[in-house]
Amino acid sequence: MAGTSRLRIGCGAGFQGDRIDAAVVLADHGELDWMVLECLAERTIAAAQVRRRADPSGGYDPLLRARMLALLPLARRRGFRIVTNMGAADPLGAGHAVIAIARELGLALRVAVVSGDDVLDRIDPDARALETGRPLAEHGPLVSANAYLGADALLPAIAAGAEVIVTGRVADPSLFVAPLMHAFDWNPDDADRMAAGTLVGHLLECAGQVSGGYFADPGFKDVPDLAWLGFPYCDVAPDGGAVIGKVEGTGGAITLRTVREQLLYEVTDPAAYVTPDGVADFTGVDLVQAAPDRVAVSGARGARRTDTLKVSVGHLAGFLGEGEISYAGPGARARAALAGAIVRERLAGELADLRVDLMGVDSIHGTDFGLATDPHEVRLRVAATAPSREQAARVGMEVDALYTNGPAGGGGVRRQVTERIGIVSTLLARDRVHPSLTWLTTGATDATFDGEPPRASRAAPQ
Repeated sequence: MAGTSRLRIGCGAGFQGDRIDAAVVLADHGELDWMVLECLAERTIAAAQVRRRADPSGGYDPLLRARMLALLPLARRRGFRIVTNMGAADPLGAGHAVIAIARELGLALRVAVVSGDDVLDRIDPDARALETGRPLAEHGPLVSANAYLGADALLPAIAAGAEVIVTGRVADPSLFVAPLMHAFDWNPDDADRMAAGTLVGHLLECAGQVSGGYFADPGFKDVPDLAWLGFPYCDVAPDGGAVIGKVEGTGGAITLRTVREQLLYEVTDPAAYVTPDGVADFTGVDLVQAAPDRVAVSGARGARRTDTLKVSVGHLAGFLGEGEISYAGPGARARAALAGAIVRERLAGELADLRVDLMGVDSIHGTDFGLATDPHEVRLRVAATAPSREQAARVGMEVDALYTNGPAGGGGVRRQVTERIGIVSTLLARDRVHPSLTWLTTGATDATFDGEPPRASRAAPQ
């Protein structure tokens, strides 16, 4: 596709639990060249590691089947290709699942699985965590380490004509940068082009957010037809200039305000946004409302990529025990507070980090700011971490006991215990990370290799 005058990339998912129907509308009516399904975050890869510990086949995204059943037929009919990080902690397992779904649908399919982000065997336990400055090993036994791969890891699969590319931990914008690099023959050393692609990827990566999701605030920032929010696409030119849009008739709004908010979302330093593909400077970005629900973006500048890659490191962090109970009617707050005090006293000295919240009163800010409110319904939540499942279960047991051993009128108890995988970050030298591809087809055996794919696989998709 090198030499094309425009590439249209859409985002059909911005997190693991995102809507599927909005992606279907985008796929069917968006006239896409590529659809990106960005479903992986630090918390979701941690959850994937937990699932994989319990079930070796459970490490990839649990919604992969539903998304692929909905989108693979449209990809074939409309002629777009898919790249996704739904591989999570098991990219190869996800790739095989995609192939099984394609066979079920009667579709011939070539899937490229990008692996190599798992670097647990290369992590130094004495390396410092970026968040705490402490050695990684001090946070608990290490169970996973996933490097943030860049666009270069995806390029061989794109060049060889993969119709679906499944990855694990790839930096979010890189999922979008790679198709642009291939389409326009961008040099990875062209820092400004890498920054332009990163800008596009960053604006699209959260799907509905740039269309007004996570933006609406009634009376201040109104968004029309939010129940049927349209997911975005971007038309990108060879020089990196781009226009964000959405399918006509879908809900939401793409405006200077929605784009500005997404531009700054999760960017610690807008002048130096570090990704595996380069360091982007967004401070000179120019936004123009080109038409209703169309915003032109340009002006990102870049610096060369770093010699290190960020690594997300998972460690055992014990178990989380939770218990909830509701109180309603006059005096609900006082009764909920008394219930919390009872549980706190019962568990004093047993669980050190016990947290007691009155949801609707002080659970988010930790205070009611001195407001003398007396709500007519309050839900008590008690939570604590513990080294064993049995100790963590004590929280829910004590909350459950409040039915007949606590204040009047409690009800609706829920309790659970969850294994916790903590997440910290560190840096690893880029030359110690080695991406590889595994090719899967509906009619051939697997082929795993590093670098360029076999020449027989290089035909473009039909």
